[in-house]
Amino acid sequence: MNEILAVFTLLGHTVAITGWKLVGYAGTLVFTARWFVQLAASRARRQPHTPVSFWYMSLAGSFLLLAYFIWGRNDSVGIISNLFPCLVAAYNLRLDTSHRRRTAGAMHGGG
Repeated sequence: MNEILAVFTLLGHTVAITGWKLVGYAGTLVFTARWFVQLAASRARRQPHTPVSFWYMSLAGSFLLLAYFIWGRNDSVGIISNLFPCLVAAYNLRLDTSHRRRTAGAMHGGG
């Protein structure tokens, strides 16, 4: 994953693309795209709203970025900065799942 796949110059800087950089780019893309999902959901409701897909995208983006920073870069700053959003996303998904179960149980005459 560390072998160079492509090299190009961008704004006077030479950029070497590796498999791990592609993982990092994908994580950044997913992590950024979640804001567009949240924006669209809020716009549709005409009020602030965070859809469940936002948290799934947060988790996926965090996992990709964690993989990049752990194995691709061995960068403790990147690991720490992506670990917290990963934990928050997992926690919010857990809350959402338990809320849906309680709601479904109440609708079907359960607890």
